[in-house]
Amino acid sequence: MATKQPMPPFPAQTQPQPGIESKMKPLPSYQAPEYRAAGKLKGKVALITGGDSGIGRAVAVLYAREGADVAIVYLADEQTDAEETRAAIEKEGKRAVLLAGDVCDPKFCRRAVAETVRALGKLDILVNNAAYQQEQSSPEEISDEQWEKTFRTNIGGYFFMVKAALPHLGQGATIINTGSITGLEGSKNLIDYSATKGAIHAFTKALAQNLVGRKIRVNCVAPGPIWTVLQPVSKPGEKVAKHGQDTPMKRPGQPEEVAPAFVFFASEADSSYITGEVLTLLGGETRAS
Repeated sequence: MATKQPMPPFPAQTQPQPGIESKMKPLPSYQAPEYRAAGKLKGKVALITGGDSGIGRAVAVLYAREGADVAIVYLADEQTDAEETRAAIEKEGKRAVLLAGDVCDPKFCRRAVAETVRALGKLDILVNNAAYQQEQSSPEEISDEQWEKTFRTNIGGYFFMVKAALPHLGQGATIINTGSITGLEGSKNLIDYSATKGAIHAFTKALAQNLVGRKIRVNCVAPGPIWTVLQPVSKPGEKVAKHGQDTPMKRPGQPEEVAPAFVFFASEADSSYITGEVLTLLGGETRAS
């Protein structure tokens, strides 16, 4: 499968925030045609933030293929992407719930959880994945507003969703956070984003320690460069064209290549003895620890 994935250079491209995946060239791969399900999440209910596109969309599809009903959170401007994700979930024979709103708002997070439980009956898996990213070449160029938005979205939103979800999560439930290689190694043009991803990794480990007595597991998937709409909305077009070419595999990962890690952490059959871990997916890079 790895030999079939698109290689840079890609067409130079930019989009305004928050971006629409269907406008990307080439389109990110999320359907994972070679992935074979084993009923690992049969009867489960998952809530995925940022589930309309990118990694979140691929996770939603594989969760549905493994037997879970899925609710996704997304911004209202991303409605067309969300509709495609809903169709993909329903194609797998599972129920989908669309929840438009901003994870920066704790009231919305509470409503999203409540609506998931109302519509799907319960909540077993929370995936914190929504993110905001904007490159700047120096600290002076990062506005106070950008700094606050990045932190409010990337770590504040994770906390708000966890706090809203916990009253509904019982023994055997799982929380999975999306981290990043930038949270382990930094990125000179993504200072605020890198800082939030480092915070997510620490949040994962601290929360795992706190919830282990309640038999709720907490883990984190920390990818390297992945081909998602986060790139054209946050970087110059010429950098987007070269995204991922510096990895040993000479390309970015595709969302469908990341999603199985989220299945692994969600499945008690696979990871019942694992909590507080940060799993890196880096296209052959071995420096991160």
